[in-house]
Amino acid sequence: MPILNRQQVLKGVTGIAREAGRAILEIYRTNFDVESKSDDSPVTAADMAAHRVIVDALSDLTPEMPVLSEEDGVPPYSERSAWQRYWLVDPLDGTKEFISRNGEFTVNIALIEAHQAVLGVVHVPVQDKTYTGLHGYGARRITGDGDSEQIRVAEESAPAVRVVGSRSHRSSALDDWLGELGEHELVPMGSSLKFCVVAEGAADVYPRLGPTSEWDTAAAQAVVEAAGGRVTIAGGAPLAYNTKADILNPHFLVTGPRDRQWPPFD
Repeated sequence: MPILNRQQVLKGVTGIAREAGRAILEIYRTNFDVESKSDDSPVTAADMAAHRVIVDALSDLTPEMPVLSEEDGVPPYSERSAWQRYWLVDPLDGTKEFISRNGEFTVNIALIEAHQAVLGVVHVPVQDKTYTGLHGYGARRITGDGDSEQIRVAEESAPAVRVVGSRSHRSSALDDWLGELGEHELVPMGSSLKFCVVAEGAADVYPRLGPTSEWDTAAAQAVVEAAGGRVTIAGGAPLAYNTKADILNPHFLVTGPRDRQWPPFD
C-alpha cells in the first residue's frame, strides 16, 4: 500500500465531513420529503446530498482508494476482500433523528486498513461539533471552526453506571443486560453520538445488542479507540471490518473505564 500522511489526510477528511454537514443542514431547514429504501429504512435528500459531497471529495483526496458508502451498492465480497485500505462512509447516520428533528444525527467517515478502523471523523451538524480519532495520535473534539481539545475516556465508571442506548432500537437483550449490570443511569441517544460521549468521558458504556451495519460504527470506533476505549464483540475481540460477505456487525460493547467487569452478552 502507498504510504499515507495520516495526519494530513485527517485534516482533509475533517473538512469534508463539515462540508457534508452544511449540505445536510440546508435540507434540514426545509420541508423535506422522506422515502423508503428497499429494506424499508428511511432516506431523504440530505442523505444523498451528503453522500455526493463525501464521495466526490474523497475521490479527489485519495483517487486510488475505494469508497464504500451506505448510499451506494455494496460490491461483492470477491471484490472487497482484495481491498487492503478503503473509506467506509455513513453520510447521514441517524436518519430517523433527522426526520424527527432532534439534532442527534451525524456524518461518519472512516479509513479502514487491515480490517481495522484506523482513522475516523464524526461530525454533528446541528452542534457544529466534530470528533476525530487517529490511531497513535489520540482523539479530539473540535467546536466550530477552531477550538480543539484532546478527549479521553473516563478513568473510573460512575457509582450508577452511565449507559447510553439507542433512541430508536430498544431490545429485550438490552433490558436483560442492564438487569445484570446493576445500578445504572440510561440515557437514550441517537446515531454514533453514543460512541462519542463514551470517548469524551461523559458516559461509561454503550451496549449495542441489536443490528447495525459496518458503516454505522467504523468512524466512531476509531474515535473511541484513539481516546483509550474499546469496542468489543462477545468474547472480547475488537469489532472488525470487511471480513465476510455481509456487512452486518455482531453485537458489541463500547467501553471507556476499565475498572469493572461488564456483564457477558451474545
